[in-house]
Amino acid sequence: MPPAKKRARTYDPLKIRTAVLTQFGHVRQAVGGLGDEQLALPTRLGSWTVRELAAHMVLVVGAASRALERDVPAKAELGLLEWPSAIAARAGDIDAATRELAAAHPDLGALYAGTEERLTRDLADAPGGRILAVRTGSMTLADFLVTRTVELVVHCDDLNAAVPGLGIPYDRQALAACTRLLADTLAVKAPGGSTEVRIPPYAVVQCVEGPRHTRGTPPNVVETDPLTWIRLASGRVTWKDAVAEAKVSASGERADLGGLLPLLG
Repeated sequence: MPPAKKRARTYDPLKIRTAVLTQFGHVRQAVGGLGDEQLALPTRLGSWTVRELAAHMVLVVGAASRALERDVPAKAELGLLEWPSAIAARAGDIDAATRELAAAHPDLGALYAGTEERLTRDLADAPGGRILAVRTGSMTLADFLVTRTVELVVHCDDLNAAVPGLGIPYDRQALAACTRLLADTLAVKAPGGSTEVRIPPYAVVQCVEGPRHTRGTPPNVVETDPLTWIRLASGRVTWKDAVAEAKVSASGERADLGGLLPLLG
């Protein structure tokens, strides 16, 4: 008998909406204080500059408003746990759209202000069950907003890494949702119960085939902090480097997750 399909955990729609708007507000404030020299700095995302990365964050958040303007699809095709593996196919389109947006809007402050105003207005009355036609596949608005926390948190970390001293803060709910979705994605990719992955204070998941743990301390344990986990899951840091730098503790013969990472794209 095949294993049961893992169900996505539930998220409070109001808290997620607030988290998306709050985190985007943090980014808007930080980007608004950047000068031309800082905006021209390179990032760890290929040839994108800070300006292009900042424009990309507008693109991914504004996608909710654009989708709410489209016709409602008949049904949701993409579940929340399927989204991380679906985004890779759009890499080329995303790059082109990001560069076009950055070139068309030299005034990033105005772009951010308009996007934030529109998104706040559009999300005020839209029901979480409203199905959106988005490029990765139709999803409910509630699920799509959870994916926006991943985009925002991952790229805030990219911005902080690119601009010395920038220090964009992380909304607690956004960081928690991002951490949990990526942890659950690992459990889907490597189903099982032999290894426990702990990311305090937000997530604990069981994964990897093998003898199932039932009580006491499991024989295979991985533990790390939320930002290190997010960097591992998004490919910003390798498993080998994270272990070598003591950012991850891993014990047990099934505790090596290097072959399962990254999870995005």
